[in-house]
Amino acid sequence: MTTAAASTTTTCPRCGGGFHCGIHDPTPCACTRITLDAATLVRLRAAYNGCLCANCLLQLQREGSSSAGATTPN
Repeated sequence: MTTAAASTTTTCPRCGGGFHCGIHDPTPCACTRITLDAATLVRLRAAYNGCLCANCLLQLQREGSSSAGATTPN
């Protein structure tokens, strides 16, 4: 019998949707592949505590991320 890794569902503080935060998973979390510009990261850290879902991060990336100075949210 195998034991599956515990699945933790989190609520995104931006949209209210449920998602799995994979920051502690053995494989990289989806958010580590999303780049946001420094100004967006500053705004997010001031407005929210914890992780946002990948859909919100992708939307924020489309709305204002530039390739210059972009970093991952973690």
